[in-house]
Amino acid sequence: MVTGIIGKKVGMTQLFAADGKVSPATVLKAGPCVVAQVKTATTDGYESVQLGLVEAHPGKENRPTQGHFKKAGVPATRVRREVTLAAGGDPVKPGDQVSVSIFADGERVDVIGTSRGKGFQGVVKRHHFAGGRATHGSMFHRAPGSIGASSFPSRVVRGMRMAGHMGAGRVTVRNLKVLRVDAENNLLLVEGAVPGGPNSVVVIRKAIAAKKLKVAQVEPVKKKGKK
Repeated sequence: MVTGIIGKKVGMTQLFAADGKVSPATVLKAGPCVVAQVKTATTDGYESVQLGLVEAHPGKENRPTQGHFKKAGVPATRVRREVTLAAGGDPVKPGDQVSVSIFADGERVDVIGTSRGKGFQGVVKRHHFAGGRATHGSMFHRAPGSIGASSFPSRVVRGMRMAGHMGAGRVTVRNLKVLRVDAENNLLLVEGAVPGGPNSVVVIRKAIAAKKLKVAQVEPVKKKGKK
């Protein structure tokens, strides 16, 4: 069984429950997707499927990519991602359709996307350094400070937090609750925020380490001890 789907971030909204509780939600246009390739343990060493996001205006592909989709018997897609297969379920073959109906209300999912790019940033914004004094004559307002000793190890150690490119990296947000599934319009509403800006590509998969839902107790637990 396919455990994930490709989608695009539409934006954020709010959902009101019957008891008046409001929840921030992210609207994702998930799928429809088509299986372009099936990888098996015998041929590739692991089991997964390559999904292609079906779009109204797909981009042009080179000849090797066209042959890849022609072999599978599916139309070429511009956005492609690989997702794992869960044990059990019906076997998957090239050409199968994958829709948002693989998820259900209340289920936990992981959303993988690319964070917004912030460009070149200093250590205060990038790593939340406190900076120096802001008084007159300080000359150490937003400087990073020392990055290593001269005698030993006489070099900058790997992983030193310094100024540099910020954002535009792969980010995974785990255990988001599915608030609503709209199979007719291929929409998925998840609780909270997901990485990336509007129209950015994301992968929604079933949570690999789903947290148990907390259930409110009807009667308070009595504590042992002195009254």
